[in-house]
Amino acid sequence: MTPTATVLLSLVAWTLVLLLSLGGFRSYLVMSAGRTVNSFGASGDDLDGIGKRLTRAHANCYEYLPAVGIVLLYAIATGQTAATDGLAYAFLGARMAQSIVHLISTSHTFVLVRFGFFLIQTAIIIFWLIKLFHHI
Repeated sequence: MTPTATVLLSLVAWTLVLLLSLGGFRSYLVMSAGRTVNSFGASGDDLDGIGKRLTRAHANCYEYLPAVGIVLLYAIATGQTAATDGLAYAFLGARMAQSIVHLISTSHTFVLVRFGFFLIQTAIIIFWLIKLFHHI
């Protein structure tokens, strides 16, 4: 399996890890804090602390997955994974780091660090697009 394919599957797996963590957190609130199962908002604004951060970290993953997923799938489908393989693991690391930093804190410093990881991901996607368009 190429690094591109490994990272594509890993991005989906990371999104599911966050989803299952969020499900576990909400289940805990239902069982221990008396929340009803239908009382959770999609944005996480009805939660405090880690619950809100977990909701947003998960949302960040599924919001960005289509952009990176399409680029990686295109590289795989056209046999151009050489264009994406080199930075694939760096992209995955930046994605996971962004989520982890989000889970730790939303203080000013942590938001800046998180934004840095987002910029790394965006720069990598732009670089990949340039390389892929160059071969068209």
